[in-house]
Amino acid sequence: MQTFAIGRLRDVTLGDDIIAYLEGIDATLAPFGGAFIVHGGPATVLEGAWEGDLVVIGFPGRAAAEGWYASSAYRAIAGLRTRNAACDVILIDGVEAGHRATDVLARERAARALVG
Repeated sequence: MQTFAIGRLRDVTLGDDIIAYLEGIDATLAPFGGAFIVHGGPATVLEGAWEGDLVVIGFPGRAAAEGWYASSAYRAIAGLRTRNAACDVILIDGVEAGHRATDVLARERAARALVG
């Protein structure tokens, strides 16, 4: 199952540090099979409020995503981003092919059965 690193960046200062970060990040993704799915761009807000740029990076699985984020290559450039932008970053798993919205009900029922 694919895992996605999702970041929302706000208040980005586009200077030398961010340029160096952008020039270096692709090389950190390659060993872990990571690839950009979404990298900023204009968004049409349909509901609620949205501020910032969305970045989505796909990985072949959770171990690869966690390995990339913890890697010495990525840690070496991460500060270039965090010092120059407000960021929210998460890892989240995708769904299997054929997933239906009601599949989450089975997970919820199973979780409730364990608790109660």
